[in-house]
Amino acid sequence: MALVNEPTAVAVYLIVLIGILHWIGGLKFLAPLFKYLPPAIWVYFLPMLSSNLGIIPQSSSTYDWIRTYLLPSALVLMLLAADIPKLARLGGKALVTMLIGTSGIAVGAITAFSALHWWLPPESWRGFGALTGSWIGGSANMIAVASSVNTPDSMLGPLIVVDTVVGYGWMGVVIALAVFQNRLDAHNKVDRRIIDELNVRMKEIDLARRRPITFVDVTLMIAIAFGGGYVTLQLGTVFPDVGEVLNSYGWAVILATMLGVALSFTPASRLEFAGASNVGSYMFYFLLASIGARADFRGILDAPLFLLAGIIIIAVHASFLFAAGRMFRSPMMLLASASQANIGGPVTAPIVAAVYQNSLAVVGLLMAVLGGILGTFVGLFVAQTCSWIAG
Repeated sequence: MALVNEPTAVAVYLIVLIGILHWIGGLKFLAPLFKYLPPAIWVYFLPMLSSNLGIIPQSSSTYDWIRTYLLPSALVLMLLAADIPKLARLGGKALVTMLIGTSGIAVGAITAFSALHWWLPPESWRGFGALTGSWIGGSANMIAVASSVNTPDSMLGPLIVVDTVVGYGWMGVVIALAVFQNRLDAHNKVDRRIIDELNVRMKEIDLARRRPITFVDVTLMIAIAFGGGYVTLQLGTVFPDVGEVLNSYGWAVILATMLGVALSFTPASRLEFAGASNVGSYMFYFLLASIGARADFRGILDAPLFLLAGIIIIAVHASFLFAAGRMFRSPMMLLASASQANIGGPVTAPIVAAVYQNSLAVVGLLMAVLGGILGTFVGLFVAQTCSWIAG
């Protein structure tokens, strides 16, 4: 019997834990720790520790409600910023480079699973779909795919370890290559004028329209999130199951993604200037904490094999990008931004882009937004493919 059992008390425990973690993460003397072990990994592992120690239960109606309703609601809010016209301004070469990097992740995941699935847990194909979603879009895509294909909660532990260790390791390699960008561009016979053109285009994009959040903003965000999330859950029951991946909940996730993108073309997208994606991110962290609480420590024992799989995925992804750089004469700045937009997401992609070209940080950000749109779809595709390989 856990110390905290009542559903409301369990929810409060997770809410307070998330708040404390992010407060601690903002302390300067702990900045190095949270740089390499970001809040997401703590939000997963500390609830897992709590449940395994008997502080909170591993099974609760609170977790079921959070999983069912918060994921589609969070996706709708987080995709309000998916401004397709701005993405188009990146230009053909930038978009093609991003898509090739995305293809490398998908092919790498399928390759790694084909090589290692004999030694991995029987349900590991579900985990490979989730990791693909994370490394194309971000942590929210990982949870979206994992929830859609019913990835075991204990398997997310090793996946988060891979996401952090391999992901940040690759980021270090990409940053280190910045000092060689001129030499690599010369080797690939790159026309550097594309960088100047991107500079001009990006100056046209206004990123200075942030404003304080108002009461009306909050009411609209909550109404759109839960209204849209509930509608997509109901519509998901109308569609038939497809293979091992697409059940009614999987359809709801896809519909929520499409709804968020569609709303980004409407005045509702202005809510992003008041922080709609931040509210969506909080819902995601709440969901991640509830998943961690249901997990078992024994799943971490599978981490070494998943780490090897992560290295294989990165190797294939890198080979795709370097081949694209050679074939299309894409500048190293675009290759690095596309890679980090996939592997790192909207937080680190602008950082890497700025390392290569300080004025083009927004290129990394927009590429990461595109990854957030594609991540769930490609992750589901990889999960289905790996399930066929697993037989």
